[in-house]
Amino acid sequence: MKRIYLITPNILTKKFYSFLPKVLASKKVKFLQLRCKSYSRSKIDTHLRKILTITKKYNVKLIINDESSFVKKYKNTGFHLGQKDLIKKRNISNLDKNNYFGITCHNSITLAKKALKFKPRYIAFGAFYPTKTKQVKYIAKKDILKKAKKFKTKVVAIGGITNKNYKELIKSGADYIAISGFIWKNKQFNPVQAIKLFK
Repeated sequence: MKRIYLITPNILTKKFYSFLPKVLASKKVKFLQLRCKSYSRSKIDTHLRKILTITKKYNVKLIINDESSFVKKYKNTGFHLGQKDLIKKRNISNLDKNNYFGITCHNSITLAKKALKFKPRYIAFGAFYPTKTKQVKYIAKKDILKKAKKFKTKVVAIGGITNKNYKELIKSGADYIAISGFIWKNKQFNPVQAIKLFK
């Protein structure tokens, strides 16, 4: 099952780097999103170069959150934009069919239709379940995944996803499931044990 869209912790530690190769070696991860909201561009750049050597080895696509400009500098990278990021000129200029990118659509088919005008490779909906990874403003219901299938664009489900609920989202139409806290902040399982729970 290579349907996991894995999101990094906000702070990248030695522990993260020690587990990352082992997690990707599970062959369950299709994408890895670098999401470090508090990091400067230069710090992100430093981590990006380090992570790329790992994602390339395991044939995982590296996605940079909120920032599109890195795709000009590094091959085999893409980017993910939230609704607020779409209005930034530096991001708009990179919404090109030659670039790999996805767009957050929260819980709205209307936002999805608007996003599709930019021809993203995927659209993301959520949160579907309670999560501590970020503050949740929008709650999505599973039927939005069924509605989104008619767009013929890959669909990512995000928000509070665990080994107990991910199958419901895939059955409802999600092509990929975005996971973060369950892997990196799980008090019961380490990251390698946690990733193996997704069959």
